[in-house]
Amino acid sequence: MPENDFDVVTGASGYTGRYITRVLLSRGRRVRTLTGHPARANPFAGRIEAAPFNFDRPDELARSLDGAGTVFNTYWIRFPHGGQTFDTAVANTRVMIDAATRAGVRRFVHISVTNATESSPLPYFRGKAMVEAAIESSALSYAIIRPALIFGVEDILLNNIAWLLRRFPFFAIPGRGDYRVQPIFAADLGEIAVDAARDDRRTTLDAIGPETFTFEELVRMLASAVRRKARIVHVDPHIALAFTQMVGLLVRDVTLTRDEIRGLMSNLLVTSSPPNATTRFSEWLRSNADNIGVAYASELARHFR
Repeated sequence: MPENDFDVVTGASGYTGRYITRVLLSRGRRVRTLTGHPARANPFAGRIEAAPFNFDRPDELARSLDGAGTVFNTYWIRFPHGGQTFDTAVANTRVMIDAATRAGVRRFVHISVTNATESSPLPYFRGKAMVEAAIESSALSYAIIRPALIFGVEDILLNNIAWLLRRFPFFAIPGRGDYRVQPIFAADLGEIAVDAARDDRRTTLDAIGPETFTFEELVRMLASAVRRKARIVHVDPHIALAFTQMVGLLVRDVTLTRDEIRGLMSNLLVTSSPPNATTRFSEWLRSNADNIGVAYASELARHFR
């Protein structure tokens, strides 16, 4: 990467973007973030610049990217809310791709998801595939990185499973619980993303950790780590969804969606690719057992309020 420019990370104060930013700063890079909350305090205390997304003002967005060596794009939504839909997320990302092209960005590193296909019945995965197609048809040099289940201190999903295990006498697993996941540590994903910026090849690669678990194994590991003996029960997916919706009302959040349950049960968070990350979830969990699930992590508070 040239030394006379800077890199752009979308959502540097978020989850994946935060880890990418840490790697870039550790390697002496200047970083600018694009964010939907430019006035919100970020965890890097003045070490990075901040600019708004400006999807509705593409010329200003292009100026924010002018001179950037690499754009690391983590922008996406977990579920539709507050007028934001997967269609608008796809459209916004297309605006960003066009702005990056016009700004002469050298490399575009995009964080997607495993098993994204345009034929998917799930809007999350279908929308991710539509973005991939837009990147592939652009003139940009790109790397598309497809992580599975991402874990880390700022994680929401696994943290909130642990939170439920700490507070309820049972945990409802949709179906048989034999569907699998391949967790990848967010810091490993950050390293993979930054390393991908050094390459000029147009490439797509999975990002997965060294361990594979069934969902039930994952839940039982979390229960053991937080030293709770919650009863693990297998229920119809509709009942599991109803339970998560009741919890959502209690905490004023969306804890899990119908499509997320379907994606999980369809084994979309596991691949046949060889692992390219080294951190083992089992070891990380032992080191973080006293902190995971202590407090509830709200998706709506983090991204929409």
